[in-house]
Amino acid sequence: MNPVVWTPSPDEAARAEITRFAHRLRARGLTPGSDPHALWSWSVERPEMFWAEAASFFAVSFATPPRRVLEDPDAMPGARWFVGAELNYARALLEPGADEDPALVFRDEGGGRRAWTRGDLRRHVAGWQDLYRALGLTRGERVAGYLPNLPETLAAMLAAAAGGLVWAGASSDFGVEGVLDRFGQVAPRLLIAADGYRHQGRRYDVRERVVEIARRLDCPTVLVPYLHPEESPPAGMRPPPPPAEGPPAFTPVPFDHPLYVLFSSGTTGRPKGIVHAHGRVLLQHLKEHRLHVDLRAGERLFYYTTIGWMMWNWLVSALASRAVVVLYEGSPFHPGPEALLSLAREEGVAHFGTSAKYLSGLEKAGVDARASGAFDGTRTILSTGSPLLPEQFDYVHDALGPHLHLASISGGTDIVSCFVLGHPLLPVHRGEIQCRGLGMPVDVFDEAGRPLRGRPGELVVTRPFLAMPVGFWNDPDGARYRETYFSTYPGVWRHGDRAEITASGGLILSGRSDAVLNPGGVRIGTAEIYRQVEVFPEVLEALAVGRRVEGDERIVLFLRLREGCVLDENLRQAIRRRLREQASPRHVPDRILAVADFPRTRSGKISEIAVREVLAGGTPANTGALANPEVLDLFRGLDELRSKKRG
Repeated sequence: MNPVVWTPSPDEAARAEITRFAHRLRARGLTPGSDPHALWSWSVERPEMFWAEAASFFAVSFATPPRRVLEDPDAMPGARWFVGAELNYARALLEPGADEDPALVFRDEGGGRRAWTRGDLRRHVAGWQDLYRALGLTRGERVAGYLPNLPETLAAMLAAAAGGLVWAGASSDFGVEGVLDRFGQVAPRLLIAADGYRHQGRRYDVRERVVEIARRLDCPTVLVPYLHPEESPPAGMRPPPPPAEGPPAFTPVPFDHPLYVLFSSGTTGRPKGIVHAHGRVLLQHLKEHRLHVDLRAGERLFYYTTIGWMMWNWLVSALASRAVVVLYEGSPFHPGPEALLSLAREEGVAHFGTSAKYLSGLEKAGVDARASGAFDGTRTILSTGSPLLPEQFDYVHDALGPHLHLASISGGTDIVSCFVLGHPLLPVHRGEIQCRGLGMPVDVFDEAGRPLRGRPGELVVTRPFLAMPVGFWNDPDGARYRETYFSTYPGVWRHGDRAEITASGGLILSGRSDAVLNPGGVRIGTAEIYRQVEVFPEVLEALAVGRRVEGDERIVLFLRLREGCVLDENLRQAIRRRLREQASPRHVPDRILAVADFPRTRSGKISEIAVREVLAGGTPANTGALANPEVLDLFRGLDELRSKKRG
């Protein structure tokens, strides 16, 4: 069993929201005991009872109560949740709290700061609603946001939700074709865009892009003046509406009424439009925030994200818990690696959300946050986006603060939430995600569909779960939906992640299944290689792909090196030796090459699949999904790969 690196104090455990929830259940004789794993088992074995109790505990306000919490419980897919219920996601986020209570803080890399109270947010939402009504938008029609992570973005989305409209978002760093690949699918009635965004000290003016996107979508357009507040919008475009005097109005909608269309990364084809519903998103996020993160009223939650990543949707739902959301626009490393640490200290962030890549960047930069007290007031570090390596657990404990609850979490756009995540009552084991989510019947299967323990396999969900999307956009018979998730194991959701359930009940994720390496017929997760390679101080990042040679698959390892470092034979041999000794001979790459950069999705994830396709002589199916598709040229026609000599 991996060593324990953090345990909750008795006081924190006693105060935790999940402790109150468990006490309430036990008082009613509903659960088998106080053990967190027993509570999880009960939640997946009795989902109807669990979700009914959760909705009551969270005081979810139904305009029409459900006739039944779960119908057709064995249909996978096809089970129906909270049948007959009506509610509104925006109402749940906006109604709690007094007008003077803080709602959000916005910061950008240029030093800008704004703070809105709940009253401010309500008035801005009502102002956007006035605009939607003036344009004649009606329930079920789409509003598309091509925007940075601004307060106006949040207000526009909530106004759409309040009126039963459907929101689709893309961040301002997307190119024209990437935006049209997404928004073109949903035929929006209104486009809301900003004039630009900031990153790494630069201002990117995207007004020409907006004009082209608006022309091709052929819909009215609102331009938010972020970079040029003194300038009027181009001809034919509207300015954002002023805040209204009165409160917003909320349209009750069915539990499964579409709230968002989120888009898959699109690296293997046209992005899929994944439809998520009002009630499902609300209850799932309340469960994760209140019971797993232990988010409390008045606390500040920050997540570094763009609006094109599902973590933005997850972040803003914290308003339903009467928390304060902290929005940030810009690079996390500008003007230096301490930028977000200063934000955490100055804004009193209780729960700080980031990625394994960001933590690795801090470690490579030698950042020690203890001297500055950056995280003295922080309780939790949340990390997602890629597997968190065991050494990163050490770094957080030693350099950011031993008091921090390091909660590695993993889910996806597919469920706009988490399969596996943290737990305020369980210990953190080095290199492990703490547990499976309440109400999430997660398991790990081998290729024959048998449960696995102590060995990596496919992450699956074996029964209907609330966070399932209601479907894909433009998939009327559900064929694409079923093919995507249920074609490998009939009646079981296969997510495409490589995972292992450990002796402690935690999980270790080792990357995407579709990026799994298979040298000599042995399946290897790429994270198993990165874990060993990225400990070298010369290495900033690594990328491993499989390449077919003479009927077998051989591993090619690409490195992005620290400035001033070179990939010489000594470093190659040291890497091979460590992989052989710490992993296995199968993990040792056939080739090790240095490149200047890696292709990345818009959410910052390295695209192993795109590199694999280029090395095979093909072209990735959708380069518009990449933030830097020009980098693929670095991987074409490499002389080192034509040589028969190992390098």
